[in-house]
Amino acid sequence: MFDNLTKSDIEKMQEEIEYRKLVVRKEALEAVKEARAHGDLSENFEYKAAKQDKNRNENRIRYLEKMIKTARIISDESKEDEVGLGDRVELYIPEDDETETYKLVTTVRGNSLKGLISIDSPLGKAIRGHRVGERVYIKVNSDFGYEAEIRAIDKTAEAEEDTLRSF
Repeated sequence: MFDNLTKSDIEKMQEEIEYRKLVVRKEALEAVKEARAHGDLSENFEYKAAKQDKNRNENRIRYLEKMIKTARIISDESKEDEVGLGDRVELYIPEDDETETYKLVTTVRGNSLKGLISIDSPLGKAIRGHRVGERVYIKVNSDFGYEAEIRAIDKTAEAEEDTLRSF
């Protein structure tokens, strides 16, 4: 499966890889050396913890490199009057008589607790490309869905979370 990523996402991933290779890797190797010097490795918790941190860093590097290699680059441009990537959208849900605000982002930036909704989520798929005043049906699964009305689109929304989600 390919991840839909923007050029900005790829650049941030490459920056994180470089940082992890040049800074974190060096620190992790030093921590392993220092812990190894404390003696018996079979009962040395610091050594075990240092090795785990080193391995976690290497795994993250491999993960990011694989994501970049398999990514499908998408544009973050959209028409002025349509919901697009990076836009903040105000939705009215008549069933609950509530208004909610979300920002449409790529999968790696998605964080529903912060209102950052992935373009690959049911909500993201339903609202992308629609205009203010349009009603959309959000199909959550085969048994459940709900309607919402797009009330506003803010194309000047600032980025709250400029970092990528860690796994």
